[in-house]
Amino acid sequence: MSDPKDPQLPQPPIDPQTEAPVQPPTAPPSVPLTRREARELEQSGQLPVAASVPPAAEPPAAEPHAAEPPAAEPHAAEPPTAEPPAAEPTVLLPSSGTALFFPSPPIEQPTQLLAATPAPQAAAGAAPPGARGGIFALIAKHPNAWLFSALGVVFVLLATGSVLTGMAVGSGSADASAPGAAAGPSTTPAPTPTRDVPAAIAAATRLRTCSVVAPASDPNLLTFQASVINATTGEVLFDRGGATPSRTASVLKTLTAAAALNVLGPDYQISTKVYAGATPGTVVLVGGGDPTLSALPAGQESVYRGAPKLSDLAAQAQAKSAVPITDIVLDSSFWDPNDNWDPSWERSEQSEGYQPEVTALTVDGGRQNPQKQDSPRSSEPIADAGAAFAADLGISGAEHITTGTAPAGAALLGEVKSQPVRSLVAYMLPVSDNTLGEYLARQTSKVAGNDGSSGSLAQVIPAALTKYGLTTTGVAIRDGSGLSNNNAVPAAFVAQLMAKVSAGQQNLNIIYDALPISGKTGTLASRFTGANAVARGAVNAKTGWIKTEYALAGVVHATDGTTLAFAFYALGAINSRTIPALDTITTAVFKCGNNLSNN
Repeated sequence: MSDPKDPQLPQPPIDPQTEAPVQPPTAPPSVPLTRREARELEQSGQLPVAASVPPAAEPPAAEPHAAEPPAAEPHAAEPPTAEPPAAEPTVLLPSSGTALFFPSPPIEQPTQLLAATPAPQAAAGAAPPGARGGIFALIAKHPNAWLFSALGVVFVLLATGSVLTGMAVGSGSADASAPGAAAGPSTTPAPTPTRDVPAAIAAATRLRTCSVVAPASDPNLLTFQASVINATTGEVLFDRGGATPSRTASVLKTLTAAAALNVLGPDYQISTKVYAGATPGTVVLVGGGDPTLSALPAGQESVYRGAPKLSDLAAQAQAKSAVPITDIVLDSSFWDPNDNWDPSWERSEQSEGYQPEVTALTVDGGRQNPQKQDSPRSSEPIADAGAAFAADLGISGAEHITTGTAPAGAALLGEVKSQPVRSLVAYMLPVSDNTLGEYLARQTSKVAGNDGSSGSLAQVIPAALTKYGLTTTGVAIRDGSGLSNNNAVPAAFVAQLMAKVSAGQQNLNIIYDALPISGKTGTLASRFTGANAVARGAVNAKTGWIKTEYALAGVVHATDGTTLAFAFYALGAINSRTIPALDTITTAVFKCGNNLSNN
């Protein structure tokens, strides 16, 4: 027997006369109703109450309803079978309007979905209700499951479409925000943002620990400006206002020397000549800007060793003149003879023997005593040269000496030349000779194609220095000696020049060889004493001194073997302790070497 919990399957009605199953009337194809449709028909009176669909959880009633045919007894020969849970019933509406209620036959749940097969036809021609097979049978038996599955698929499709649409709209909006973008969504995906990365990983920077902050803070250094670089690598090790253009004092002579070596060359010599005058017996003495021309007699030397002698020039002229020389014309027009003194110089520099008037014709640098470096200078250098030449020619009387120029095409009667530029630089730097500084600057201007004026130096000197690969930004040149307060050169520029000097290229070795050596030569011979004596012989540097500054710039050969280039300016009201303070900071740099810290 069946499990009493399972409902009995309804059987077709039996004809009492023939005892044969009654066939349902032929009708148009029945339409299966859902439980909701059956309930709505029942409530509207179109479906008998007996045909109402019971709740899904309740089995059909055992007693047949009035509209239902009586259930037949099971045949004895039919073996009992265990039946699966009742499937969802199906309601058919025949054409007569009477509802027939047939439960769907139970089926086993397939392990895999089978292909739909056509429903078999009944013998009478019309398929019984619920007899459709395949997928339609599954749908008929499990309408709720199929309904919710279909709704789920629809929901997924709609949600996916919404997301895709949103993405397209968002992309289109972003594209549309760009100027000139076309309307409508863009199908081009937005580019993935990139992250900036360095082109190359920076090399490790050495941590330097040797500080010179204490000696650099000495109040005797006043306003202290400084630059120290590794002469080999160019790395800046120490800087205190190094980029600020400031006065340099006589350190400027190193710039003048470098410019002269570039424009004139180390072997260039300055000439002084004598030409025949416009009338017989007249000669013209033409100054070529040689301050070393000496009026001393043969056998005597001025401060400029090996200088040409005016007496030699007189002898040459007398030997070539066809008639006795009776008159002299002095020609100092190589540059304007009135452009001989910068207004920024103090006249005391002349009377104290530090600076001459800069004329193209002069003798012994205008010194009263040609054999003394610092000797009061003449206020009439051109006339002094004429008087000395007349004495050598044996001419007496001022009426025989005039000024003028040599006539064009005049015959050359005599010529003498200075020592080469390399020798002039070698003398100028150790003793800081202002005279040679000014005359080399003017000579550089003339040979460079300018007029030799003091005003031309502002262009001539920086232009020559660029030939060494230096950037002259901030460099302002007023003179060739550094005497003017109006010169302005950054300490960093001077240090860079000194690095070139230490390398000795492009004839700059001439400057290096001429630099004073700490505690040994030139203006540094008596310096670097006491605790600073450890740096004696290790510093090659140019000194500088004007009334508002002490300066020192050059090359330090440090204890660790590093070559350092430096420039130090002590600006302000200098005193007797300023020079020792400069020596102390230089000695500190000497001790630190490449471990010098900027902190």
